[in-house]
Amino acid sequence: MNNISLHSGYNIPLLRYWQSASCTVTKDNLIYPIFVSSCDDADNEIPGLPGQKHIGLNNLVTNLQPLVEKGLKCVLIFGVIEDCVKDERGSAADYGRSPVIGAVKLLRAQLPTLIIACDVCLCTYTNSHHCYIPNAHGEMDVERTVNRLAEISLNYAKAGAHIIAPSDMSEGRILAIKQILQRNGFSRTVSVMSYAAKFASSFYGPFRAAAGSGDGSTDRKSYQLPPGAAGLAVRTAVRDADEGADIIMVKPGLIYLDVVASIRRELPNHPLAVYHVSGEYAMLKAGADAGCIDLKSAALEILLSFRRAGASIIITYLTPYLLDLDLNDVFN
Repeated sequence: MNNISLHSGYNIPLLRYWQSASCTVTKDNLIYPIFVSSCDDADNEIPGLPGQKHIGLNNLVTNLQPLVEKGLKCVLIFGVIEDCVKDERGSAADYGRSPVIGAVKLLRAQLPTLIIACDVCLCTYTNSHHCYIPNAHGEMDVERTVNRLAEISLNYAKAGAHIIAPSDMSEGRILAIKQILQRNGFSRTVSVMSYAAKFASSFYGPFRAAAGSGDGSTDRKSYQLPPGAAGLAVRTAVRDADEGADIIMVKPGLIYLDVVASIRRELPNHPLAVYHVSGEYAMLKAGADAGCIDLKSAALEILLSFRRAGASIIITYLTPYLLDLDLNDVFN
């Protein structure tokens, strides 16, 4: 056996493809996260997230239509509030001029083939920048928080969202959201993608600045997962699956591939998403801009690593760039 060469099994592109067939990536695997501003005319580059924008409703279709024509299938919407007061309960998440609700209605009408996922959390809309409603002692009021998240989810579903994506990490919110959707006739038409394994990570900085959800000083370690808690991440994923989550997510993705693989083994029949988060994206772009790495080959290798670990859905700011590539060029 020591004299047998393995090089013959991957010496040409087709053989390399066959060796990696379970890891192939198509445009259908991608979700593009977008920041929709409450300022209707916004179309501004986001500092710290090169190539990404705050986009108002008046410019949303113009920005997304070319991507849809290139094969974009799904967006994940984050609202950015710039012209109203934030409060304890995050009223701006679904108020009359909510950018998320406006974006969902607009995209359903103007880009009907596009699948629309909506992030559901309170941190962008609360004056505390926390993902919960506090009780009298300033701690999480679980019941009020979960009820509020379910209310927001229902309003996004009524606007036309295909997927609700709660990212808050409050316990019991998946069941509450599934129940309110069922009671209101959305049980068959609106999916729930749970940020089940969301870690208290240092790699969210550019996102928090972009979404206005805190400057990094807000301590979320009591409800987001400890970075070393791989077993706890599997337990939260199983819990959310048992509560009815249609899709399970790991966030961040690139630095938690072991968790992705563990959850894939534990939940082999659930679609599994990874979020290639803002800090990971910013590092990649900075390295490429400095000439330290080749952006194309590195991006394709990252996609391959997500798929190899078991993810079927990849949420990434690289999506517009990737839509112009042959995603299987990594095998050539």
